Parts: sequence; C-alpha cells; structure tokens
Amino acid sequence: MNIKAIGLVEVSGSVAAVDALDIMCKAADVSIVTWEKKLGGRLVTIVVTGDVSDVTAAVEAANASCIHPPCASAVIPNPHKETKRILEFSAKNHNLDTE
Repeated sequence: MNIKAIGLVEVSGSVAAVDALDIMCKAADVSIVTWEKKLGGRLVTIVVTGDVSDVTAAVEAANASCIHPPCASAVIPNPHKETKRILEFSAKNHNLDTE
C-alpha cells in the first residue's frame, strides 16, 4: 500500500459517513482506504489516502460541510508502517482493494 498521508473523519451514523466520504472525494484527489463502525454503527470512521495537501483539503471540507459535524478528525502525513499495517488489515476485512 503506497500511502503518503491518511485522513480520518469520525461521524455519527452511516448516512453522515457516506456524506463525509462524498464530500472528501469531491473536494480533493483522495481514495478510501477503509471504514470502521463502532457502537452499533452510531460512530463511523472513514479513512482516506492521498497526498498530504489533498488529504488535508478533504478532511477540512468534511469538517465544514458534513450533515453532522464530525466527532473527530485527523491528518497523518507519512504514517508509520504499523499504522499502514492495521489499515491494510481493516481494508481486507471490508474486501476493499488496497493496491
């Protein structure tokens, strides 16, 4: 997995998660890596990747425009190999292509 930066946006509910992903993909050149649901789907974390500037723009756009304000968000430039490994594991569990 060639990841330059990762962006994480955690929102309340699946509808808001789809909205956040759509906003991020339209705002910048990013791709989904994986997603995680917690608390029975009440919290959903979307993880995207791309260049640092694109990931930053995507996360900022989701924070500004999502139908529910995100609970948390972060941009991680040049993530550690262990961070990449856990994302690859999550992507495999969701049958998402990590290549």
